[in-house]
Amino acid sequence: MNIPGLDYNTRRKRLVMPEYGREVQDMVNHCLTIADRAERQRCANTIVRIMERMTPHARETNEYKQKLWNHVAIMSGFALDIDYPFDVSAAGHLGERPKPLPYPMRRIPVRHYGNMVFEMFDILKKMPEGQERTELTRLVANQMKRDLVQWGHGSSDDAKVADDLAYYTGGKVTLNLDNFRFERTETRFVDRKRKRK
Repeated sequence: MNIPGLDYNTRRKRLVMPEYGREVQDMVNHCLTIADRAERQRCANTIVRIMERMTPHARETNEYKQKLWNHVAIMSGFALDIDYPFDVSAAGHLGERPKPLPYPMRRIPVRHYGNMVFEMFDILKKMPEGQERTELTRLVANQMKRDLVQWGHGSSDDAKVADDLAYYTGGKVTLNLDNFRFERTETRFVDRKRKRK
């Protein structure tokens, strides 16, 4: 079947930005064919207004308008000769993938606390006594309690958290369980496991 417009999208040319649809891409392609520069500028302004209407929840900010003009430049293959209201020279880098982040390869004694908690242990060891260290100790202890409850590794009672905190900080930070109050921890993870059994 060779009826124009009735072929499958899979046989058509791949869209540069599928989120705007084939109609907007066709408008940009038409804009490229307009010889008169002023008419071409009006056409590009109209295309951007149509793109704005496609996302009515977007705010009227310069960042959003910059994004739309970047997208017009990308869809035209940077061949559209108009006066852009924004600098679109960096738009070509929008599709590049970021470099992968290095994964921390530090070995930690117990995995259920995670690397970040052990980084906090190192910070606590070096901190002088005071309100800041007390607050950080409270945050770390509560995170340890949540980790124990979530991962279900042995006992998750308060004494276990206090013992681990003292052990992994080399005895420099201790919890007085008579005065210290843990935040309420969610036990829904544990409850789900029990229900499955």
